[in-house]
Amino acid sequence: MNKPWYSNWPKGLPKSMDFPELPVHSILKGSANRFPDQVALTFKDQNWTFAEIYDQTLRFAHALHTLGIRKGDVVSIHMPNCPQYMIAYYGIMMNGAIFSPVNPMLTGRELSHQLKDCEARAIVTHETAADTLRKVLPETVIDIVVLTGEKDDETEEWPDDWYRLSALLSNYEPKCPEVDIEPKRDLAHIAYTGGTTGRSKGVMITHYKAVCNIIQSCCWSSGLLHDVEDGGLIVNSASEISKEEFPVPVGTGTVLNISPWYHAMGTLGYMNNLILQGARIVLHTRFQPEDYLDAIEQYGITTIGGSAPMFSALVNAESINDRDLTSVRQVRSGAAPISKKVLQRLHELFPNAIISEGYGLTEASMMHTSNPGNKSGLRKLGSVGMPVFDTDIKIVADDSDEPLPIGCSGEVCAKGPQIMKGYYKKPEETKEVLKDGWLRTGDIGQLDEDGYLYIVDRKKDMLIHKGYNVYPRELEELLMQHSLVANAAVVGVPHEESVEIPIAFVILKSKPDSLDIVSTKERIMTDINKQVVPYKKIRDVYIEEELPITGAGKILKRALKEKAAQSHR
Repeated sequence: MNKPWYSNWPKGLPKSMDFPELPVHSILKGSANRFPDQVALTFKDQNWTFAEIYDQTLRFAHALHTLGIRKGDVVSIHMPNCPQYMIAYYGIMMNGAIFSPVNPMLTGRELSHQLKDCEARAIVTHETAADTLRKVLPETVIDIVVLTGEKDDETEEWPDDWYRLSALLSNYEPKCPEVDIEPKRDLAHIAYTGGTTGRSKGVMITHYKAVCNIIQSCCWSSGLLHDVEDGGLIVNSASEISKEEFPVPVGTGTVLNISPWYHAMGTLGYMNNLILQGARIVLHTRFQPEDYLDAIEQYGITTIGGSAPMFSALVNAESINDRDLTSVRQVRSGAAPISKKVLQRLHELFPNAIISEGYGLTEASMMHTSNPGNKSGLRKLGSVGMPVFDTDIKIVADDSDEPLPIGCSGEVCAKGPQIMKGYYKKPEETKEVLKDGWLRTGDIGQLDEDGYLYIVDRKKDMLIHKGYNVYPRELEELLMQHSLVANAAVVGVPHEESVEIPIAFVILKSKPDSLDIVSTKERIMTDINKQVVPYKKIRDVYIEEELPITGAGKILKRALKEKAAQSHR
């Protein structure tokens, strides 16, 4: 296979790697052994060293094992970003159990579906999300609930048979369970993503696939090579690369993270990747521009990452011109392309930073292409970069698996060690997207003469709202269940601050009086939006007499997008 991206490959980095067969928690073990007294995590001005995180993780792993969790059991984490999340995650890994992250903002309907589908046996929840869990718990097979929060030892209002994380950490010794994990065979994650059918699908990622992608991301962005030391995974700077090329050496980075750990990018890119690098994670639960800028100055942040909407808000922050941002050496973006205007502003505001964009999806663990992370690397505006180590990309037509010529648009297909094992309990849907190791991403893109990838559209109906994936089919199914709606379609409309917003087109079962149209729209929006998390909420409703239909009998969403876009300019 022709690989034109090799002509711009970062000097000093190998084109292929010999990935180790290790469990995911070997990452924490490696850094705890190497940097025991360094700060690993800062949250609300409190610090935890690598040794402290490792000690707490061993205690939780011991507790889980004593409670009966065994290899292959599914344990969900239902929490916002907090130190307990990291402890719970690695504790699950040490037991050979399967981590299934749950967005703490899910409604009861959404939460129940996911927990039942993955057959979670245990869950670690947070007091801010636990009320929703309590309501749906009888619908699941969960028999172990661990509760935490700001004051998890003072939460008398919760059920007596729920375990308190603080008590478990106090009562159990730091001891890693003896579990035989086969990295290429055993699952580490079942991470849920939406689908064009509207049903959430669990993406199966083995320990080996997760470790491969963490190494790919870490070594690509920071010019590192992996090694194994006393059973722990570590990284070191490549000897043939100058220090100027990758400006943040191992064990020196301080990274400001707002990426949710319940997302694939958060778990792998902004937890595991950073632990492997020996970086200090300054953890925030949400993005507030002024607080974000305060943290950059307070901690001397070296690396920031986020999505296009976040950076758009950041460059327009009121105090941005009065801030000292010279400590930042790396700016990473994903989810949607950054506009030329915002990108130019980022270069002005972060004069010492390498700014790069990448691309991935949950089915690829988290990422499979990125612009080079080295100072002299060629980064192209509008491109999501080239395939990383041991990864191939091709562009194909709908009816073929053969690569299209350079510059032609088609479906992006990816192949590499990080590509998912398949969808959990969905063999037919797995066959639709995986063939001979190639993943059909559902995204439309093109490769240029240098092998750089450009995403030009999404074959799937999925839209992106403030960095979150929103699947129209889910909203359409809810609309079709509404007592007033006969037919419905949901499309994404471009939005300057949010990338896209969900807009609904509906045909009513009975024609309303003209005076009732506004109240009818409001009723439909209210009824649907209370069933979904905030980023999925419908922003407008169009009442139509008919919807445009293709010759094949499908709704012509392109026409609906054009109509909505004209009204929302």
